[in-house]
Amino acid sequence: MTEQLIIFIEIILIDLVLAGDNAIIIGMVASRFPESQRKKIIFWGIGGAIVLRILLTLVTAYLLQITGLRLIGGILLLYVCFKLYTDVIKPAQTKNVFNLDSPNFFKAIWTILIADFTMSLDNVLGVAGAAGHHYHLLIFGLILSIIIMALAANAISNLIKKYKWIAWLGLFVILIVAAELIYLDLKALFF
Repeated sequence: MTEQLIIFIEIILIDLVLAGDNAIIIGMVASRFPESQRKKIIFWGIGGAIVLRILLTLVTAYLLQITGLRLIGGILLLYVCFKLYTDVIKPAQTKNVFNLDSPNFFKAIWTILIADFTMSLDNVLGVAGAAGHHYHLLIFGLILSIIIMALAANAISNLIKKYKWIAWLGLFVILIVAAELIYLDLKALFF
């Protein structure tokens, strides 16, 4: 296999495992509203999430080129692996992290944006780390994560619940990306 094909497959697996959680949060928040407001919340929530994801991707791609920051990115991805294991793979109790006391349109959008920022960072870091200097694959990963977030979150969530091996495969790929980032920085710093 060529290097770009391997990176392409890594990006798809990372997006499948990490991009769906954003859409699930958007759906959970929007479900508390009447149908007329629900569509607006989903539209503005996904729109805001797309802007955040583009900004995070640009910043992350730039920062990962700086020696020393790839090490930090790799360590953060190891933490993402741990969270993925405890929250998705290991049978865990259901938690409702984002709670809306009363249905309020702007509060719902704000909740979605906060959730997307915290949950997009892992996805962007994983994709940017896997893509390396292949910017066309980074852009592909960004577009794919947006499509997954907007269209396929529930289906992916159900697939991961039904077929745990998909989550294990995604976890393995993220571990490889984390190890590569750490290795590249340690190599640049010490050799």
